[in-house]
Amino acid sequence: MPSPEPSIGNNSYVPDAATIERLRERAQFIRLETIRLIDIAKTGHYSSVFSAAEVFSALYYDVMKLRHGDPAWDERDRFTIGKGHAAVGLFPIYADLGFFPAEWLDDYTRLGSPLGDHPDMRKVPGVDFSSGSIGHALSNAIGIALAQRWTGKSYSVFCMMGDGEMQEGQVWEAALFAAQNKLGHLIGIVDRNGYQLDGRVDDVMAIEPLDAKWRAFGWEVHDVDGHDIAAVTELLRRLRADDTRSRPALVIARTVKGKGVSYMETEPGWHLGWLDPSDADDAIDEIRAQVI
Repeated sequence: MPSPEPSIGNNSYVPDAATIERLRERAQFIRLETIRLIDIAKTGHYSSVFSAAEVFSALYYDVMKLRHGDPAWDERDRFTIGKGHAAVGLFPIYADLGFFPAEWLDDYTRLGSPLGDHPDMRKVPGVDFSSGSIGHALSNAIGIALAQRWTGKSYSVFCMMGDGEMQEGQVWEAALFAAQNKLGHLIGIVDRNGYQLDGRVDDVMAIEPLDAKWRAFGWEVHDVDGHDIAAVTELLRRLRADDTRSRPALVIARTVKGKGVSYMETEPGWHLGWLDPSDADDAIDEIRAQVI
């Protein structure tokens, strides 16, 4: 897969119209495949994928350094995810990139399938971290970033966390460690969709001011509309290309849980569920009809 490596200070970070259209289409592909796979499993996390679809698209189809069909390439960029329940949106990407046969998707969560509700790096090519227990993804990303430094390889490490995950103490211990060790090739992303399993994040345990907290912990912090594919791609390209940064970077992606399906955007109960076939058809029609 192509990975832009523009020099610092020019405008080549800005994606052109064709790239934006392609990445929007891939984000919709992620949403549509999520509906299809959850229909096989009969339960799954629609809205957690939908809030992250544009970020997934920008990372895997533009920003990250990857090789099609070679998930074990030593120089590839790495990705860990704390909100592992969103893996149903990553598996179609991995199949699309040739990391495993597309036929695996048809047996999603079925007995004997390597594809479960959370990603397992021992079974699924392309998965860099077996997530499930919230709060550990950043610590693992730090370990991978330290390995990058010690081995002299050139890859970057991306880590996506949920905003509810900010309530985990281990996240902040890891944040301190990353800043102390000047892990400039580490880029964290918080999917700030405002909800967790038990309701609104800030009702369960308030996390703001999130940007000020990460800055106080020694990180470079950026804020972006997580559904603006052009803005997300430009920002992540800039961060990926910057070899001079001595601090880890944190992107707060402001998103909407369930983005793309109107009734999921207003009903937090879709954190976990299953669509009746007629409702699934309506959701598919709505996704196909819009340009986000």
